Amino acid sequence: MTTELIDPQAVGATTGKYHDESRQGEAYVPATAGSNRPGKKFYIESYGCQMNFADSEIVASILQQEGFGATANHNEADLVLLNTCSIREKAEQTVRKRLTEFRKTKEKKPDMLVGILGCMAERLKEKLLQEEKLVDLVVGPDAYRTLPSLIEEAETGQKAVNVLLSREETYADISPIRLNSNGITAFVSIMRGCNNMCSFCVVPFTRGRERSRDAASIVAECTELYERGFREVTLLGQNVDSYHGPAAPNPEAMAAAVNFAQLLAMVANISPQLRVRFSTSHPKDITDEVLHTMARYHNICKYIHLPVQSGSSRVLQLMNRTYSREWYLAKVDRIRAIMPECGISSDVITGFCTETEADHQDTLSLMAYCKYDMSYMYFYSERPGTLAARRFADDVPEVVKKRRLSEIVALQNQLSLQSNQQDLGKRFEVLIEGDSKRSADDWMGRTSHSKVVVFGKGNHNHQPGNYVWVRVHDCTQATLLATIEE
Repeated sequence: MTTELIDPQAVGATTGKYHDESRQGEAYVPATAGSNRPGKKFYIESYGCQMNFADSEIVASILQQEGFGATANHNEADLVLLNTCSIREKAEQTVRKRLTEFRKTKEKKPDMLVGILGCMAERLKEKLLQEEKLVDLVVGPDAYRTLPSLIEEAETGQKAVNVLLSREETYADISPIRLNSNGITAFVSIMRGCNNMCSFCVVPFTRGRERSRDAASIVAECTELYERGFREVTLLGQNVDSYHGPAAPNPEAMAAAVNFAQLLAMVANISPQLRVRFSTSHPKDITDEVLHTMARYHNICKYIHLPVQSGSSRVLQLMNRTYSREWYLAKVDRIRAIMPECGISSDVITGFCTETEADHQDTLSLMAYCKYDMSYMYFYSERPGTLAARRFADDVPEVVKKRRLSEIVALQNQLSLQSNQQDLGKRFEVLIEGDSKRSADDWMGRTSHSKVVVFGKGNHNHQPGNYVWVRVHDCTQATLLATIEE
């Protein structure tokens, strides 16, 4: 399994916020009329990958039905939740630090409940209750439906825990509350869990086995978003290319299972004005059928996140990635043969067990060949319980890991700048997502290839959610600078 996630060692990352949305998961949601908990408020922070942010939106929906409204101020919350990530030790340390900060609030407001959700809850289970005096609830990613009863239990002074994993739970029938939404882009979870057993990854142990939502519920959710004015959906899964879901939520539909290429087409056909993205793809599973479907539909974005992790076949074998360097490069060649303009990004781990300087050079040369538009880059962090922790010694010194990571980051910075420079003078269709962070006089949007574009509003009567054509006149490493062309 691979995932796009936040990490202090990722380029441009901010701890505790997902890289693309730059948001902590808080929003105001009015309490449901006639609910059991009028006036009660919850506060939720999300860490890690896109799936965690999508899960927080499911949790918000469950809590809204229970009568909770959301608040952006944890000091006024009756319930504080941290949706956590376990994929790196640093992520867990960040959550523990945040818990100590909430301790002061709880001392002044002893009735406030604090809960840990997600992967860290699943991995550490009761240990969190024993170590963290602040924590009242521990809820795994497959147990969010039980939150109301767990809250009731915690309100009596008991510690409430449910970390049972499920082979069936997809939350397909729950309509997520779009936390802190810009009203234009939204995440839609299409599957949960992971069947890949990459030796460095804790996700199969924290999110369980792979299972897919029925296609009808996914299309219905995307249609509802489009009708509400959203203009882009990102289909989420630990490995979307292995999606294999029933056509509808009934036994008869199992005979008409839908694969990922077919699902992409179904969502794209909702409207040509609805952009479709997806994440994440495992290189071994992305098929020509998916690539040709992407090429056929204008509104399926021409961008693939294709994590490689290492450029060394020897290290890839130790990682249990099930492909070689040569196989991966052939897949990149195939993507560009079918979609020459397709943007490609990656995940890279340096300093994995036994990695040599030659292995490191293999990673650098692979990155240079693939010319990634961007990458998420980390040095290896051993996670307890993983195959690598049980089988291999974490024997690369941290100083070496950091030096290799700095070389990888420097190369990616160069590749990103070169990629953007190649777009100078080109014309792109951009979906306006909102104001630029630096100036209310500029719009910010993204191309089909997932590149951020900033351009002046001028006297044009455009709004977020509009598509506009722009021409690029300058760039930075991270951003294209453009002007609107009618």
